[in-house]
Amino acid sequence: MTDSPKTNLLGMTRQQLEGFFTAMGEKPFRAVQVLKWIHQHWVEDFQDMTDLSKALRERLAQVAEIRAPEVVYDQASADGTHKWLLRLDDGNCIETVFIPEKDRGTLCVSSQVGCALDCTFCSTARQGFNRNLSSAEIVGQLWLANRRLAPERTVAGKAPERVVSNVVLMGMGEPLLNFDNVVDAMRLMLDDNAYGLSKRRVTLSTSGIVPAMDRLKETLDVALAVSLHAPNDALRDELVPINRKYPIAELLDACRRYVREERHHQRITFEYVMLEGVNDSPEHARQLIALLRDVPCKINLIPFNPFPETRYRRSGDAAIRRFQEMLANAGYTTITRRTRGDDIDAACGQLVGKVADRSRRALRFARLEGTGGTAP
Repeated sequence: MTDSPKTNLLGMTRQQLEGFFTAMGEKPFRAVQVLKWIHQHWVEDFQDMTDLSKALRERLAQVAEIRAPEVVYDQASADGTHKWLLRLDDGNCIETVFIPEKDRGTLCVSSQVGCALDCTFCSTARQGFNRNLSSAEIVGQLWLANRRLAPERTVAGKAPERVVSNVVLMGMGEPLLNFDNVVDAMRLMLDDNAYGLSKRRVTLSTSGIVPAMDRLKETLDVALAVSLHAPNDALRDELVPINRKYPIAELLDACRRYVREERHHQRITFEYVMLEGVNDSPEHARQLIALLRDVPCKINLIPFNPFPETRYRRSGDAAIRRFQEMLANAGYTTITRRTRGDDIDAACGQLVGKVADRSRRALRFARLEGTGGTAP
């Protein structure tokens, strides 16, 4: 494990950097200069920050650093998707995925080492949980992706072309269980002096941590996606066990509150993984139509992406089409998500990394699979 006394500036917001420079006896405007060097030019050597005095650069080199996670490997899919395995200072590893499309480049970012929840259809959940990521480890995934994917990088003059246009916090972990670090990272994503992403191009996905959803509404304006996956409490209790604490009625009330104020987005995105014989019947579609009738939303249907030893199977194409048509005919904007990167295990629900499990959940899952049981 790296033991460095230096302050890592990578995850600091503009306000935090202003405080850092003020404590050094410097003017607060230095924060904007350094933000641009770090996040728009992806510079990691203070000596390259040419609009800072030589004395300040030397002082920064003594007390601070710009340190992102280490890239263990960069794997490319046949469809252009990239998956990075990133090693953290403590030896844990996380995964980050970049999905290129004609009109956008989307980065799927992790927020925890493993996941503190135990959704039964997700391979990340099987690994258990180790810890939350720092803000530097979260935004560092975006920093690394842009740095590696840019067609060219300049140290001075015009900033290089930004490749990542959208960020989704849908990787490993439940973002709202790492609230403060996730919010700091998203502030940097939105800051015009850093990444300057539109608030509609930064999406946080949650399994439904209701108090934190309300807190997010009061803290930051970003798009919200909710992992629903079932139209009734009995089934969602099995698939998404956090539902036992925050059942569907409470979750949907929080969704309504999130879109009620004008400053927030007008629609929630509901994610619904399609599991053969589990949640994909016409009756499930009818229940979903009734459930969401007064919630401004769109629905993403996600074909299940299998992983070793799972007991679930992907719904057939005909079942998915029928489900989508029923929702569309009821007036819902419904998209079936195209599976990307499944040849490198980079598709939704497949991210695994390398987790020193503190929850012993991986062992519990292994025992349950052997008995055909369901995780508590």
